Amino acid sequence: MLRHLPPITDPAVLVGTNTADDAGVYRLTPDLALVQTVDVFTPIVDEPYWFGAIAAANALSDVYAMGGVPKLGLNIATFPRSRLSLDILGEILRGGSDKCAEASVTIIGGHTIDDPEPKYGLAITGFVHPDRVVTNAAAEAGDALVLTKPLGMGVITTGIKQGHTSRETVDEAIRIMAALNRTAAEAMIETGVSAATDITGFGLLGHLHEMTRAAGVQARVHLAAVPILEEAWSLARRGAVPGGTQRNRAALERAVRWDGVADEAQVLLCDAQTSGGLLIAVPESRVDRLVGALRERGTPAAAVIGQVSGRGEGEITVVAR
Repeated sequence: MLRHLPPITDPAVLVGTNTADDAGVYRLTPDLALVQTVDVFTPIVDEPYWFGAIAAANALSDVYAMGGVPKLGLNIATFPRSRLSLDILGEILRGGSDKCAEASVTIIGGHTIDDPEPKYGLAITGFVHPDRVVTNAAAEAGDALVLTKPLGMGVITTGIKQGHTSRETVDEAIRIMAALNRTAAEAMIETGVSAATDITGFGLLGHLHEMTRAAGVQARVHLAAVPILEEAWSLARRGAVPGGTQRNRAALERAVRWDGVADEAQVLLCDAQTSGGLLIAVPESRVDRLVGALRERGTPAAAVIGQVSGRGEGEITVVAR
């Protein structure tokens, strides 16, 4: 579909659509560039406030993944005003507003549409120095791969819809999804890394494939090192798998080689996440420094899950150990 769009020729565009990165970057001056992104989705939890907060954290994450600092937001919402109380929409917006305030981001307006299905998200504008943009396209052979949040949100939120997810796991998932990736980005910038992306709808392996393909490298992932919420395993086994996760797995069929990895683990590594963590490619000489900085800041995870290998076309090997 995107091939029908005209190519970007403006030389001030530092990051466009060609590498499927998390946000666009536009240079304003030699010392200042805009980072812009937008993200909208349907409810994934029952509580309107937390739906709003998670949606905001998810939208902000794209700017953090680029090494930027988010500053401004525009609300985007659709809502069935004839079927649901506008108080629900008010709670969604309050959750988004509180999360943006936590990030020191000002919401300066927005747009709403009367629609049968509720949706909410934000367009976010941030800033970054043009020479300090972190992209998803510069991973190098020998880099370690570090993940800053556990996986499993897709099957857990699908389990919520099916009535199978425990309240304890719901609360844990909400806490993780609503956590800003700001501290992970601060640790990343402080350390100096090769590349980064945030883990959202395409799942861990989908976003890793974008990273490896853009850089012309391969990667190896160790399942045993990947943090995954415990209840996600049983939910995956009982079939609480979102359609996006199934599409991710099918799309990666030729790109991923599985070495002794069980079916439910394959599902979880392809699981469509909401407001997931950052996946960071960092030189091996700096990986301990990065992990230490992440742990010092209390990120939900600070796991070394694999490594970037030699030249290639984005191929990924997943091993059980």
